[in-house]
Amino acid sequence: MKYYIGVDGGGTKTAICAATADSSVLLSELTSSSSWREYGISHVVENIKTVIDGFSLKEKGEIAGIAMGLPCFGESDAYDKILKKAINEAFADIPVYITNDVEVGWAGSLGLAPGINVVAGTGAIAFGKCENGKTARSGGWSEFFGDEGSCYWMGRKVMQLFSQQADGRLPKDELYTTVRNELKLENDFEFIDLVYKKYMTNREKIASLQFLARDAALAGSLSARKLYEDAAKELCRLVTAIRNRLDFIQKPFLVSYSGGLYKTGDLVLPHFFAGIEAAGGKPVIPKYEPMYGALLLAFEQNHPEGLPKLQKRLEEMEEM
Repeated sequence: MKYYIGVDGGGTKTAICAATADSSVLLSELTSSSSWREYGISHVVENIKTVIDGFSLKEKGEIAGIAMGLPCFGESDAYDKILKKAINEAFADIPVYITNDVEVGWAGSLGLAPGINVVAGTGAIAFGKCENGKTARSGGWSEFFGDEGSCYWMGRKVMQLFSQQADGRLPKDELYTTVRNELKLENDFEFIDLVYKKYMTNREKIASLQFLARDAALAGSLSARKLYEDAAKELCRLVTAIRNRLDFIQKPFLVSYSGGLYKTGDLVLPHFFAGIEAAGGKPVIPKYEPMYGALLLAFEQNHPEGLPKLQKRLEEMEEM
């Protein structure tokens, strides 16, 4: 029996799934981060291999193909070579399709259909593929100077707005009050020490400050509400950039989305959808999780005749 593996490697967690060739059996497992820049290539590859070796299917058949989406892949020729070598050694004689995790997000959200997927989680990045197979990505450069529209970007904006409202450069509103209350600040300048001690070196912690913007916006903060509008504009710029580089036949072209920022619902989605439509796109709800996007890519690369059964199985799971 042959089976296939999909790996959605993320900065905080990695989702791995396996399916038999006829998709009658489908398994999945979560493990820790696949950020090789943070934890090292050997650690990340060994962690993924441990999960795959633990799937019960392995005792009953052979792995016929793997698709693996990993953070930062495609951004450094030197490290890409080292990463590929480590993966190919770990999975000797098994075809492995290695790509950036943004492609598995696209594959899952659109079910391999032509279009664009915009990720707005800790970071922000978009990936698109048109009918002729050409691909393009935009964003995802670095939180240090990019990732506009992401939760991290929102977190930094929250810090800026709080400091400017605290010292009178901007009028105080509910954002100022929310930050003080939620972080239990006795005076405004405690914020500086708190940021240095708990937030400065932690991307996820800074991104979590987006929740303070959400709470403030729901409490009526105009400055927080504008932050979500600005984030939507930045994310739509990613869509426009990819649209300009790809020749979509279908008009309007499909645009899906994934990531924690969209969970704020009406704070960001109406602005985001309006921007997509203005760019010539059609907003669509994501079809599948990125993990299943990786599995779809594994089938597409190694067992394309099995795609209809896999897609039917995934659709049945979504309906349950």
